[in-house]
Formats: sequence, structure tokens, C-alpha cells
Amino acid sequence: MTAAPARTPRWPQARRRPYALAAICSALFLILVGAASAAPPRVLCDAAPTPRPLPDPATCPRRLGLPVGAVAPTAASTATGLLAQARERIGGGRFDEAAQALDCAEASLGRDADWSLHYELVRQRGILAYRRELIPEALSRFECALKLSTAHEDRSAVARDLKNVGSALRRLGDFRGALRTLTASLQMQRAQGEVGGAVLNNIADVYRELDEPDEATRHYREALVAFRAQNNRVEAGHVLESLSELSLDRGDAAQAQRWLQEALQTYREAGNRAYELRVYAGLMRTALSRADLAQARQWRQAAFAIAGEHKLSLPASLQLQIARSERLEGRADAAAERLRAAIAALPESGVERIALLEERSLAQEAAGDRGAAIATLRDAHEQERVLSRAQQDRQLGWLRTRFETAERDRTIAALETENRLRRGELRQRTLLLWLTLAASLAAALALGLLWMRRRQRARLLEAEREVREEEALARYRRETEALAEDRSLLQALLDSRQDAVCLIDAEGQVLAANRAACELLDADAASPVGQALGDYLGEADREAWTAALEGMEDASEQTLACARRDGAIRLQARLTPWLRGDGLIVLGLREDCASAAAMTGLSEVAANADDSDHDAHLREDFRRTLVELMLAVVETWERSTGSSRLELAERSRIWRVTVDDGRLRVRAMERYLSLSRLPRRPRWRDVLRSAYYVLSHCTMTAQEREDLQRRVDAALAYTRRRALV
Repeated sequence: MTAAPARTPRWPQARRRPYALAAICSALFLILVGAASAAPPRVLCDAAPTPRPLPDPATCPRRLGLPVGAVAPTAASTATGLLAQARERIGGGRFDEAAQALDCAEASLGRDADWSLHYELVRQRGILAYRRELIPEALSRFECALKLSTAHEDRSAVARDLKNVGSALRRLGDFRGALRTLTASLQMQRAQGEVGGAVLNNIADVYRELDEPDEATRHYREALVAFRAQNNRVEAGHVLESLSELSLDRGDAAQAQRWLQEALQTYREAGNRAYELRVYAGLMRTALSRADLAQARQWRQAAFAIAGEHKLSLPASLQLQIARSERLEGRADAAAERLRAAIAALPESGVERIALLEERSLAQEAAGDRGAAIATLRDAHEQERVLSRAQQDRQLGWLRTRFETAERDRTIAALETENRLRRGELRQRTLLLWLTLAASLAAALALGLLWMRRRQRARLLEAEREVREEEALARYRRETEALAEDRSLLQALLDSRQDAVCLIDAEGQVLAANRAACELLDADAASPVGQALGDYLGEADREAWTAALEGMEDASEQTLACARRDGAIRLQARLTPWLRGDGLIVLGLREDCASAAAMTGLSEVAANADDSDHDAHLREDFRRTLVELMLAVVETWERSTGSSRLELAERSRIWRVTVDDGRLRVRAMERYLSLSRLPRRPRWRDVLRSAYYVLSHCTMTAQEREDLQRRVDAALAYTRRRALV
């Protein structure tokens, strides 16, 4: 505030009762607000809007007497002039006119005004409410101004607003809050090197209310030094009056008189006669406290002289002391009449009325009118009760407002905290989503690279397999060419013989036949090769022919009489195994009436085909190799396809599938899975064909393929040494 509000006089009788009320209100304030927050709650700037419609800004300057120039004034200049006028009228005590000026300033500014003008408007409204004793409203205005100055980082304005807030809190009884706020203002001013006396004076007032006279005296002295340094005599006089009251409270009337005389001299130098009258009231009170009626009479006469000279009305505090001196001088009726007139001049809500009524009751009692004295004292107590109740209601209303504001601000803070948490969670989820997306992309890239690497590796393996297959095909072609050459040699050998000879496999398929055999079978020279020999026999003999073929795996020789398919001649067939152990059968044919000598030659052919120096040990190794190869073939098939050996026989069409007791069996294949059950003359070609089928139709590892191929090569190595295909 620009100037300290007018000081309310304190009377010994009236000051003790508000202390108890202030203590009760302070306790209630701590109960209500203490749970809300340790710091003073924030107040919104629109907490105390203007209660009446604003006037027309176009007519405000002319109506309030502002000078109007040739150039139309701007809204800012008009508002600045109105604020200055309001400040002047508040200082002069013309509160209604000040309110009109502030309303016009607010109407001229609008909502888009500069913050400094809006800030000054809010602050002046707070000062006006403070001077009108509307302390809760003043506190709201001061806190609003504090928020504005804090938001715009105006440290000088912040220090000033903290002082105003502390002064309002002191008036509301929140002395600790006032002391905390005023101390913060003082620290800011000291940091800026601009310590004002007003904040020191307010701090001293708070310490005085807290009954800490030493601290109060120290701050009053500092405030006095500051005001004198600023050449502010009026405020210095106020501080001297406060020091005199402290001295009176301590019972030091002499020191109080010295302070008051110094204050009187200060006001005289400032030319403020109204404040001189107030000092005379204090001097009379000091003299009466010492029962010095003569000195009190002198001060009274001096006060009358100044009031008469300057035509000033006597203040209520001076009227009280004059009436008291008159009562003590024995002029009780004059004192009662003076007090009646003084009370009539005061408003109904005036605080000074209580002390005047109490003194009037004493004067009436001294005059002998006890009934009137009792009635007056009752009136004083009733007015004190009304004023106390009004003050209590104001304080309770303020506490309720503060509590509701604190609850609202706490709710807002909780919502803001929740919003911050949600924003944090949203940012965290967004970050997690991006991290997940990045990880997914990285994983997809890694999988893509792995897939490409596997494809490249698969292509390399496929290329390697194709190369191996091409090498195997080339080898097979060479072997086929060698076999074709061997077949030609065999065919030439057979054609050189006169007897009918055929070479067949275990299934009865003709592998080679000489001319004599073709003539007996009624076939062309090349037609029997690759055909089943049973097709050239009569249908009645084909079943016996099949049984004879099955028995050749373990028999050394079989003879069969059969008819040619056209039934023209009967044939005598002699089946002997190919002695090189490759599972082939040598078939000798003759007409049924031919001599036995012809068949003897056939036995010699078979015997000559055998190697007299055959190594039994190598043959046994070959048999073991066939069994191991067949076991490896079946195992690889079952592991690769997940199917049984029966399906291998059906799909490859190499092994015969039979029905045994209603179940499908592959007896021929099963005999090749055990060395003890292996036929004496195994069909090694069927074993190799099975191996080739598995190699070409099953998926296996390179190691498995290499192992199976190695076993195939081992079997082929023996057959190349021992027989022609």
C-alpha cells in the first residue's frame, strides 16, 4: 500500500476481550486450514468481482471531472488518470468517490488491458476494502495482486504485495501467517536494498499482538529510522505513537510522554494538526495514568486552542480523555454530556463507541444516576457483543472462504498431478510403443537376414546336391554303358551255345535269352528280354512257376514241367542259381522228350560261370553289408517320412506285399533285415534299388546321405568284382 491505513485507537478496556476472540479464531483457522496446506492457499484473481454493473467508459472522465484535451485520450491514459484520482480520494477518506473512479477505470480498461494497469486496479480495490474495514475482501484483492506481480516477476511489486497481505492477515487474527508473509517481504526488500519503514512497522505491530514487546520495540525503532531517512514525518509520528503505547503497556509513563512529545513535534513540522490532536489525547492519557490532573488540564487547553484555531473537530479519543479528566475533577455532568455528544457523532458500528459508553456510565455513576449508568453500561456491553459477533462472523466467513479455496486448489492440484501422471504414462506408453516397434523392426530385419542366409545356404546345398546328382548320373551312365557292353558279351556267349538258356531275376523277369530259348518259347530274339517268363507259359503252369521262383532263394536247384503258352509243346525247365551270388537264376529249357544229356550241359554252364577260387570270407562280408544297407534304408525311410516299411514296399514297388492272417506283410523285405534270415542267394539288386529310391525321395542330412551312399558303394564294389549286371 502507498500509505499505512488509519490507525485504530486501542483502549485498555476494549483490547483485552478481542484477544480471546482472536485466539479462538486463530485456533479455528489452524484446525480448518492446517489440514489443507502448510502454506497459505492460493486465491483466484476473479474471487471478488465487482458487485455492481460498470458505468459507461465514454462518460466516466467527464462525470468525474478529468480534463479532456483536443486529442481523444486512449483507454490506457484514461485508466491511468482514474487510478490516480482514486488513489487521492482513498487517502482523503472519500471512499465512495474512490469506488466510482475505480469502476470507471475498470470499464475503460476492459479485459485486454496491460497487466500493470490491471494490477494497479486490483491493488487499489484492495486498499479501498482495507480502509473500509472489509478485510477478507481486501485480502483476496491483495493476493490477486501478488499473483499478478509474481507471474510477471516484478520483485518490487511482490515485496509490496506481501506487505499488504501480511497487514490484512494481521487484522484477521492470523498473526503467524502475517509474520511469515511480512518477513518474506522484508527479505526481498533487503535483497534489493530498498527497505521500507511500512513493512518494519507492520512486523512490529504483529509482535505487539503476539505479546513480544522487545521484538516489537526493535522493529519500531528500525521503522522510525527508515521513515526519517525517507523524510516521511507523518509515518514517523505514527511509529512514535506506537512506541508510546508500548511504554504505557509496560507502565513507563515518563518514556511514553517523551515519545509523544517527540511525535507532537514531528506532526508540527509536517503541519498535520489533526494528528496533533490525537497526540494530545495520548498525552492526557499519560498524565491521567500518573494522576497528574494539572498536567492533563494543560494538555486539554492546548488541544482546545489548536482545534479552535484551525476549526478542527475533536477526535473521539481526545473527547474520551477530556471527559475522563472532567470526571476526575468532579464535573461528572459535563463529562456525561460531552460523551453523549461524542457518541451521537459516531456511526453505529464505530469501535470508539464502546469506550465512550463505558466512560459515560462511570460519569453517570459519579453524578449519582446509577440506573442510567447501568443502562449505559449494558448498552456498551451490547455494542461490544455486536461488534465482536460481527468481527467473528467476518473472520469465520473468511476462514470458510479460505478453507473452500484451499480445498478447491487442492482438488485442482490433485487433478493437475493426475494429469501429469497420465501424461507421463502416455509418454511412457508412447516410448514403449516406439521401442516395441523398433524392436519389432529389428527382429523382422534379423529374421529377414536369417531367412536370406538360410535361403542362400539352402541354394548352396541345393547346388551342391545337384552337382552330386549330376556326378552320380554321370557315374550311372558310365556304369550303364559298361553294363550294356557286358550284356552284349553275355548275349554273345549264350548265343554260342546250342541248348536253350535264359538268365532271369528273382521275380521271373528275363534278363537274357539265347536263340534256342527264344525258339522254344516261340518268341523273337529280343522280345523275351524285360518280360516275365511266366507270360510265355500256359496259364495252368504259372502258379507252379511262381512257387518255384520263391523257393529258389534257399534251394540249389529245381525242376519244373510246363507247357508253352500256345500248348504246342511241353517244356522241361531246370532252375539253378547264378553262382556269383547276385540272386539271379539260370533257366535251362528243353522239350519234354529230349535227352537228359542236353540238361547236363546247362549245369556245366552254371558251374563254369562260378569261380572255383571263390573266397567264402568275402561273400560273408557282402551278406553282412547287404543287411546293414537294408537296415539303414528302412531306418532312414521311417525317420524321414514317419511311415512304416510296408509303405516303402508299396510306394517303391520293389518288394512283394503279402497277406498273412488278414494282415499285410512284407516277408521278403523282412528277411533282408537280419543276417540269420538272409537268403543264401540274396537279391542284392532289390536292396540297391531300395537304397536308390530312398536317396531320391527322402529328405535327409548331408551326413545321413553320405553314410547311406557309402553303404551303397560298398555293396556295388563287391558286385563289380563278382558278377556282371
